[in-house]
Amino acid sequence: MGNLRYKGYTGNVEYDEEGNYFYGHVLGLHKNGISYEGATAEELKKDFEDGIDDYLEGCRANGIEPEKPYSGKIVLRMSSGLHSLAAEKANSKGISLNEFINRAIEAAVL
Repeated sequence: MGNLRYKGYTGNVEYDEEGNYFYGHVLGLHKNGISYEGATAEELKKDFEDGIDDYLEGCRANGIEPEKPYSGKIVLRMSSGLHSLAAEKANSKGISLNEFINRAIEAAVL
């Protein structure tokens, strides 16, 4: 359906047709789960933002570093042939394979 964004966190939006309400959870967190719901889009957004604010406040109060939604590190699996082609292309451009992959993903999502 879409996503919500607040203070660097992203949450998904789902709809329960039977219960007639919206719900979701913050994406990219592995240790902590933040869920939210609402009967309207406004209620959903408020519950989402309140959930993140509560999480961040709890971390501050307990002296804990808040979990970042995504670490910036991924394990990527590809065929050896594609790996070879990508490495050759990166080398021909004078950049690292990591930079080559970052540019390719950026071009695909932006």
